[in-house]
Amino acid sequence: MAPSSSDRVRELLAVYRGQPAGVRRALAGRATPRMRALLAEVERSIAMDASPGALAAIVTDRREMQARHLNMVDQAWIDMAEGRAERVMLSMPPRHGKSRRASRWGPLWYLRKYPDRRVMIASYSADLADEHGRWIRDAIDTWGDLLGIQLNRGSKAANRFDIAGHEGGLVAAGIGGGLTGKGATIAIVDDPVKDMADADSPTMRKRAWDWWQSVLQTRLEPDGAICVIQTRWHEDDLSGRIIAEAEANEWKIIDLPAIADNPDDILGRAVGEPLWPERFDATHHAKTRKRVGERVWAALYQQQPRPPEGGVWSRSWIDDNRTSVIAFGGLDMARIVVAVDPAGGDSTVSDETGIVGAARGYDGHLYVLDDRSGSMGANAWGRTACRLALDLKADAIVVESNYGGDMARQIVRQAWEQLQREGVTRGLLMPMVLEVTAKVGKRLRAEPIAQLYEQGLIHHIGHFPKLEDQMVTWVAGMDSPDRMDAGVHALTELADPDQLDTGVTTLNDKRLDGRR
Repeated sequence: MAPSSSDRVRELLAVYRGQPAGVRRALAGRATPRMRALLAEVERSIAMDASPGALAAIVTDRREMQARHLNMVDQAWIDMAEGRAERVMLSMPPRHGKSRRASRWGPLWYLRKYPDRRVMIASYSADLADEHGRWIRDAIDTWGDLLGIQLNRGSKAANRFDIAGHEGGLVAAGIGGGLTGKGATIAIVDDPVKDMADADSPTMRKRAWDWWQSVLQTRLEPDGAICVIQTRWHEDDLSGRIIAEAEANEWKIIDLPAIADNPDDILGRAVGEPLWPERFDATHHAKTRKRVGERVWAALYQQQPRPPEGGVWSRSWIDDNRTSVIAFGGLDMARIVVAVDPAGGDSTVSDETGIVGAARGYDGHLYVLDDRSGSMGANAWGRTACRLALDLKADAIVVESNYGGDMARQIVRQAWEQLQREGVTRGLLMPMVLEVTAKVGKRLRAEPIAQLYEQGLIHHIGHFPKLEDQMVTWVAGMDSPDRMDAGVHALTELADPDQLDTGVTTLNDKRLDGRR
């Protein structure tokens, strides 16, 4: 049977589509008006195939915003789709179009071009992931004829839909949500961190990491790709942990600070040049920096979640006065205490119990001896604090009691009695339990201790990375983390009140009567 005229037209259009641009222009110039109209549709289809940004320009009549940095997002999608990139990490400031291009236009472009493949989108909450899914679903509903794909009538939910007549589709879920039985060729993790409080929370960071390892990674097809998109919040956020754990060159990292700070900027910007000057010029960024503060600016806008200075402590005050264990061994201590800042209360970063040991020498210098902080329940922190007191031969355990009243004292007493029954205490008397009520603001508690650091009167015996990072990245106005609070309580208890700038209850020297 001879092919019909419509079959011949389709064959001609297929041949035309595969020709170089110059050949296509020549063919279109010789075509009849009717054929030229058909060729125009092919040209539009070819243009939409080019990139997510090109697709967005065509379907919105060029109303969708375009920019140099968004072209990099487009290229990342192309590389993932064509198998040149298996792992992509994209970091850029808020309001610079990253989610709209990478988590909306990108998946729409991909499903149009590869309707038999599947996309997965995950965000810190199911609601946010569903928003992306809903936008893509509605876009297919609105522009389906132009795009050349339609939704399966029986599968049109915002968090899961299928492409009619094909195997492809999309699923969306929140981090921590189940994805059992669902797979993807490309998985997008967009905004895995809700806010600074979640970023500062070890519990929330661990939750995201566990989900990343045990859920998302197991859902990817053998030839699939993953793209992590986020504004950086913390050096140990999901992106930070991935970078720390990844093998060399495993990830393609697109790091775009709001203001270029490196002569090797990946966009070729000069140092000081804004990322999107048409929308956010240098003056705008200067005002933003002043409004949000140094820590937020460094993390969210410059993609450097660990600023060199936090605002109260300087890292050099710690590093320049650090003492080795060997050197400390030759010194005699007048007092040794263990301080505990229990998790809980109204702080949004209280996921760990701070447990820090410190000492005071006869010369008035103070020493941080150990940091055994961690996520633990009441019985566990009681035992940990008592064991540290035994190891250090501490004369007192200082406990913040703002939110526990007499409970903190009782927890320590019960833990000591347990260790006593187990024979761990070796007949030693229980250290005094000194309850601290933090009646002044965090900055007023921290600043006098920071001044002692600046004066070279406090020494760390070895390195305590987590405690020290909390200290040097903390700025007034943030909730203070528990390791830092425990350290401040211990050092405040040991310091001579005359050394401190703020009022501190006078130490009662009789507290040591009858002690070792």
